[in-house]
Amino acid sequence: MDAIEVKNLTKRFNSKGGFAAVDHISFSVADGEIFGLLGPNGAGKTTLIKILTTLLKPSSGMAKVAGFDVSKDKEKVRESIGIVFQEPALDWRLTGRENLDFHARMYGIKRSERDARVEEALKLVELEDKVDIVTDKYSSGMKRRLELARGFIHNPKVLFLDEPTMGLDTHTRRRIWDYIKELNESEGVTIVLTTHQMEEADYLCERVGIMDSGKIIALDTPQNLKDLIGSDLVSLEININRGSYDYAVFKKLDFVTDFIAHDGFVTLKMERGDLRIPAIMEVANKSGIEIKSVNLRKPSLEDVFLHFTGRRIRE
Repeated sequence: MDAIEVKNLTKRFNSKGGFAAVDHISFSVADGEIFGLLGPNGAGKTTLIKILTTLLKPSSGMAKVAGFDVSKDKEKVRESIGIVFQEPALDWRLTGRENLDFHARMYGIKRSERDARVEEALKLVELEDKVDIVTDKYSSGMKRRLELARGFIHNPKVLFLDEPTMGLDTHTRRRIWDYIKELNESEGVTIVLTTHQMEEADYLCERVGIMDSGKIIALDTPQNLKDLIGSDLVSLEININRGSYDYAVFKKLDFVTDFIAHDGFVTLKMERGDLRIPAIMEVANKSGIEIKSVNLRKPSLEDVFLHFTGRRIRE
């Protein structure tokens, strides 16, 4: 059985049929999978998570989490899930241990099991030596790790993580990623996370749904999505201060399979890009196109987003 099943799900915030934050979305998440929703701020990721966690009622369509309908079986859904919100939700007056203990009590976990679960959770996120410190004294990374521990302490079937590493430095972000993977492997919990960080989705997720304007515009494994683009990308930074250019000259090269001109950059898709750069430079020189820099790379999820939307995710 799939951990999550979504069919034609829609959420409108205007009863007269106006703006759709979630627009006729359909997808499923397998039991035990790490599934990512990738997209810019405002794409509809958080709204979708709120529907799946019963915090918002859908306008139409159907969604099931752990086999329970999010509209008809809200209590069953809530018993089956854990969630780490985008904004911190710890009680800063309590210690790390007290935060976890209180959360476990709310889920009715018995004392003997509760103590064991608290210790296990703290060990996984490496906070054993910080358990008796009030969380107001925790760093941002420590707070995030404690929230992860709290999210799975009651053994949920599905754990939702909304922008789990937002605002963290690179080192701390990497550690959180490792905790998420360890949690998935050791507990067997299905994890659904939202992110606008390409590297995060690529590193963590078995499959990624790319969202934009309330729709899922692409869904597959990160590698399959990148394979849609091609084997190599040559990105040219153009000196646009020297005037306008006819970038179509690059399309005439027989080895160029696709072409995108965007905000002072021209991206060319091809095989064996390392051998093609001299020919590209020759065409640019003959056409009077001044190139500031050349970058050869493999496709990223950023390129996938640009391919489908014509803009970068940061925009």
